[in-house]
Amino acid sequence: MSFRIDPRLPLTGEVRRILAEEIGKALLHLDAAQSRPEQGLHKCRKRLKGARALLRLVRSGDETFCTIENQCYRNVAALLAGPREATALIETIDRLAAGFPKESADNGGLDAVRDRLVARQHDLHEGAGLQAAIGAATAACQDGMKRIESLALPDQPEQAADVLAEGARVTLRRARKALDRAGARGEADDFHDLRKAAKTHGMHLSLLGRLWPTPIKARRKAVDELGERLGELHDVFVMRALLEADDPPLGPHEDTKLLGKLLKRSERSLRKSCLAEAADLFGDSPRHATKRLARKARDDLAGPQEDASASAG
Repeated sequence: MSFRIDPRLPLTGEVRRILAEEIGKALLHLDAAQSRPEQGLHKCRKRLKGARALLRLVRSGDETFCTIENQCYRNVAALLAGPREATALIETIDRLAAGFPKESADNGGLDAVRDRLVARQHDLHEGAGLQAAIGAATAACQDGMKRIESLALPDQPEQAADVLAEGARVTLRRARKALDRAGARGEADDFHDLRKAAKTHGMHLSLLGRLWPTPIKARRKAVDELGERLGELHDVFVMRALLEADDPPLGPHEDTKLLGKLLKRSERSLRKSCLAEAADLFGDSPRHATKRLARKARDDLAGPQEDASASAG
């Protein structure tokens, strides 16, 4: 099936279907993570993000259900964050080595730091704590699957359209506010909030692919590229925090001096590109964009019912 709301069908049934598919796939990836955690954990967290984006999109239609379930899957993702981050940090070292090949080739470059990160990843993946986290995450997702049928959303076209437009508008508003803060303050948390909003918006574009009123393919590509760059910037912030810790886990200064230098260069470039790309995507008024979405959604959602009425007549 598809990660896309079909306007020909009742909204409640479509959201239940997509939510069940996302959590079902998350469970499959959790099972695979027991033997291959570096892949399974990443794929599971992506499915959880998809489920949470869907819940945010329709939250105004059943606020109690969506709030509780969103918090549930947020907690599940947090259980798996440490082991997944261990893999992401190795990927960050590899990106720096590829981005700065000359500097990284001198005197062993980043090899010593990478070796320590691989050992850290191994300890996290082989320890009993990961299996316990996978077990707890699995149980929570299984319980969540049982609750899906209790979701009840407005299925009348105008009300359903308003729910979808409001969910999209809230996320665009979050992105605009995060962009303003990132440009003004530039704290790591500001860019992280922008990343989360951009990722959610990208998933909303997929969910609303049959309803979004503007050419969607180019916007989705741009949002995905921004999300990737913001993810790289987040990993840079995490690595710098490890370097600045009181008991740095990445080794002595002589081993991490080059890493610190390359992180600063990468951060400057990523900050600039992320702010520019986000301004292009989120500079317009969220209300203006979602008014057009609401109008189109009402027309598209009403169409099947009008057709059915005409056939019955």
